[in-house]
Amino acid sequence: MLHLDANIIWTFINILILYLLLRMFLFKPINKIMDERAKKIQDDLDNAKKSKEEAEQMRADYNETLATASDKARQIVEEAVGQAESERSEIMARAEKENLQLYQSTQKSIENERKRSVQEAQSQIADLAIAAASKIIAKNVDDSSNRQIVDEFLAENQESGDEK
Repeated sequence: MLHLDANIIWTFINILILYLLLRMFLFKPINKIMDERAKKIQDDLDNAKKSKEEAEQMRADYNETLATASDKARQIVEEAVGQAESERSEIMARAEKENLQLYQSTQKSIENERKRSVQEAQSQIADLAIAAASKIIAKNVDDSSNRQIVDEFLAENQESGDEK
């Protein structure tokens, strides 16, 4: 049946030796290279995944920082507006106070000037009245008596004028 020929045995032995040599010198280095390459690819994938996670974390940090900066900027603007409003109110209050003081000072000055003008007018009127009375009466009464009479007359007239 099966007839074993020496060529078949030698062929079988040659194939077995060839297989062992290929396995030792070809398959092991190729498997080693393939394993190293698979490991390198896996490392690259792990690094890419890690980089992606880091990028996502950086993005989240950036968004958080941006939100914080936006809130801080809004807060600074609100504080500046509040401070400006406060300063505006202080300036307005100060200006109103100065305006009131100036008004009061001006009113006092006007009143003083009015009183001085009235006194001056009374004095001139008194002098004119005395001169006119002296000429009419042709009697010379001393100057101080005349002045006293005229001052009393003007005081009476002024009181009756104030009542009106």
